[in-house]
Amino acid sequence: MAEPSRPQPYQPGAVSLFFVAKAGVFAAGFWIWLLVLVLRMDPATGLQVLAATGAITTTLVGVVLGARMALQHNAAVRHAEMKKLLVDISWNAFAAAGNAESAGKVVPFPSGSGDSDWASQRAGIERVPTLDRGAGDRVGRDRGGDRRR
Repeated sequence: MAEPSRPQPYQPGAVSLFFVAKAGVFAAGFWIWLLVLVLRMDPATGLQVLAATGAITTTLVGVVLGARMALQHNAAVRHAEMKKLLVDISWNAFAAAGNAESAGKVVPFPSGSGDSDWASQRAGIERVPTLDRGAGDRVGRDRGGDRRR
């Protein structure tokens, strides 16, 4: 049986890629401009300093944005795997509880020790265990709870 199609997890998309590519284009432009200015063999000028500053800055911005996009992508993949794992765990627990022949095969959720003490202190409330509900229903019918007669 084919696995059902699941929605794709959030992935950093076109906007993040646009800014990474834009920073890369600007960095390439600044590096080419710096290379042209240096190859002219002119003494160091303000234009070379400006080109070098622009090249370094845009390169660093491109690297930071690229790293951020990669981290977002990895986080989105991990989040999708975690959601899938939680769904699988809950489904398996549900199926195991439904297929259990006795109560001993399913591990119950732990309850706080104060819960049972507090429940016994409540006045006028009778607690019936889940497995004994059938007996509690018969008691109600004996008292006139069954009106079908």
